[in-house]
Amino acid sequence: MRTVFDEPDEKVRLGSISCEPPKGITKEKARTRLEELGQELFALQDEMWGSKVNAVMVVLQGRDTAGKDGAIKNVAGCLNPRGVNVVSFGVPTLEERQHDFLWRVHRHAPRLGEFAIFNRSHYEDVLVARVHRLVPKKLWRERYGHIADFEELLAEHGTIVLKYFLHISRKEQKKRLLERERSPETAWKLNAGDWEERDYWDEYTEAYEDAISKTAAPHAPWIVVPANAKWYRDLVVAESIVEQLRERRKGWEKTLKDMARERRAALAAWRAERGKR
Repeated sequence: MRTVFDEPDEKVRLGSISCEPPKGITKEKARTRLEELGQELFALQDEMWGSKVNAVMVVLQGRDTAGKDGAIKNVAGCLNPRGVNVVSFGVPTLEERQHDFLWRVHRHAPRLGEFAIFNRSHYEDVLVARVHRLVPKKLWRERYGHIADFEELLAEHGTIVLKYFLHISRKEQKKRLLERERSPETAWKLNAGDWEERDYWDEYTEAYEDAISKTAAPHAPWIVVPANAKWYRDLVVAESIVEQLRERRKGWEKTLKDMARERRAALAAWRAERGKR
């Protein structure tokens, strides 16, 4: 069961939200459902691409090993890559540091008809920057308002903004870090910094709670995803995206019908003119 925050300044306590999937759902059921949702998501994306009325910006945030890459692989894999841009935000480059903190994000915002999926995002500037005191407190506190205004601007111009916190327990993170170390397929991801960041677990918890609380809005909700089970994580992300797209489907279909009518008329006029020659 996911927890949705869509009102600003709503109290957020991550410790009271389970990281585990609800009882009664199995991995097999979740995978079957994910496959069904994947087919629907592909069809919805096609209509959004054609109508060019909306865009989708998916923000994936979470602690190290929370599964951002896995969610992108398993959910974005259902989409037509033609209209998908996946962006990973790491340490800002020199050029990015010479602009305002939102510059590097805004330039990757999706065009109408397209998806942009962010692995980390503008929220790093109120998370890492806060926890490690990279900027003064006065500065990172002001950024909540800038972020809220930025997301409102995108929504006003047709972007569906969906923000996910992939919620894992400290115990699960340790398990995944050790598994990463043992596996030849994932050992390349090893980074001592991931272990060092565990020392700031409580500080990051507080930073995430404030970020979610201060930037949640009806047009830019936060979805806290129980992510200890990877298969349930993927299901929640896919299901919530499909739900948001379904709400716009009738509008897209009307736009596509209007476009088809205009293009048929243009084609008929061209044929008529051609016949006179």
